Amino acid sequence: MMDEYVERVARVLDTEPVLSELPPLERLPRRRDRRLEMPELDMDILDFLSLYGCQLQYVVGERNSVMGRVMDPLNRLRYELRFIEAAGECLPDIDREDLKASLQDAIESKRDSLPVAVWNATWGAEEIETLFTLSKGHFPVAAEANPISDLSADVGRLNNTLDDLLAGQVEHSLDYVGEVHQRWQAEHRAGQLLNSANLLITRLDDASAILRTRLDGRPLCFDGKPNNQSDIVRNMFFSVYIDRIQPYMSDVSRAHEVLIRPLSEMAQVQSEVMPEAFREWSSRHLALDDEAGIWRELDRAMAVHTEHWQALLEQCGLRPGA
Repeated sequence: MMDEYVERVARVLDTEPVLSELPPLERLPRRRDRRLEMPELDMDILDFLSLYGCQLQYVVGERNSVMGRVMDPLNRLRYELRFIEAAGECLPDIDREDLKASLQDAIESKRDSLPVAVWNATWGAEEIETLFTLSKGHFPVAAEANPISDLSADVGRLNNTLDDLLAGQVEHSLDYVGEVHQRWQAEHRAGQLLNSANLLITRLDDASAILRTRLDGRPLCFDGKPNNQSDIVRNMFFSVYIDRIQPYMSDVSRAHEVLIRPLSEMAQVQSEVMPEAFREWSSRHLALDDEAGIWRELDRAMAVHTEHWQALLEQCGLRPGA
């Protein structure tokens, strides 16, 4: 659709179309570059196991089981939260001052490292790689069934949970997060939006260059009077640009606002622990206000293209809304 649009703009303006090569998009950083190392407690496990009757001994026992040593990031986050809660409940029942002090230190250590566990369970999760894959094409044109709103609601709910966790409120159920991860693994919309933004920027710039060349050369109309060519141009403007291209640009812009914005917030709220490799990727692909970001580039490309069309049609007294 976009290639054809550039070709039709060139045809009605009697010039040759030039389709620029699409610049490559950078993939989501590899998991090993996204995932953070979780600090481990330097504490004698026998001390924990000596807390007979305390729930903490079962929590720690789970961590030291065969399955516990290979926890995925979400289950590791659940473990960290259970540890903090169980350890806090145990403290009043401990008589030994040295053990009490060690356990208090352990609680503080777990609270300090909680942002790392939260990061790994969100941006460090394997499931988010599917959501951002670039291998599933572009955002669909006039899609009837669109999961964007569900994905957005998921991330919005997750952001509320993250705000509480990072503020130290650990009494949270994460049961719903597994379903969020499943939807991330079943959808490709974030990556498709990036592909479409990249395509729109490139092809709108291609078409704008054609319009700019005509604006800098022979006027489409003389003395503001329409002619046969201006009628053809005007018809193409409405039948192709207004009826087909603009609705798609609106769909991509709306979906970016609904989905990319909360994902950007999910990254920014964790900026203190964000790995450098991810920070560089995020500023280009997620940030909404970064001048070098793809979304600001898209805004610019759409604005420039609209201005060029208005200027060209104004030569014939046909400027929309005039």
